[in-house]
Amino acid sequence: MCSPLVNVFDLNYLAHQHLSFDSEPIMVGNFIADTLRSGQVGEYDRYIRLGIEIHRYIDTYTDGHALPLDTRKLLYPYFGKYAAVVQDMFYDHFLALQWSLYRDTPLPDFSRKVYTVMADHADQLNPRAARTLHYMEMQDWLTGYARREGIDRALKGLAARAKFQSNMERAVPALEAHFNEMKAHFDLFFPELEHAVHQTFSSRI
Repeated sequence: MCSPLVNVFDLNYLAHQHLSFDSEPIMVGNFIADTLRSGQVGEYDRYIRLGIEIHRYIDTYTDGHALPLDTRKLLYPYFGKYAAVVQDMFYDHFLALQWSLYRDTPLPDFSRKVYTVMADHADQLNPRAARTLHYMEMQDWLTGYARREGIDRALKGLAARAKFQSNMERAVPALEAHFNEMKAHFDLFFPELEHAVHQTFSSRI
């Protein structure tokens, strides 16, 4: 999901890439989706458009699901309107921590694949997406999501760019305080999301 309160697009990059059917154009579409206005989508080919559609489906499904909502309720006293932003980041943390449950490919190898795919399709990235990719690859965000210091660094960076006071620079204590409960939410939710995405889109790949 994406918050209008901070000038970034979705923070759960790892989940979106994992749910891209290992298709390069779908990976690209999933990556650029939040950088596009609705009128720009038609400029891309079929499978990039499908990646954009999958990205938006994931967001809508997550926003309407009770388990992520329960996570956001835990985070709201800490972060207010930024709770959804932090929830995105924490869910990628939980995914990265137990990556081997979802993928045979080690997380560092998968991360390098994502960076390579985006670089190979650089002509499809607008300046905002290209700028994000630059920092994502330079700091290896996707692999870093498995470490609390990686989450801490990312959220401190977002806090510095947030339009209002967000408290995201103090996210790690909230993660530690509610780790087991939030991870339990994720562990129930994510297989449901995977199933929903595959059931909805696999016939179109």
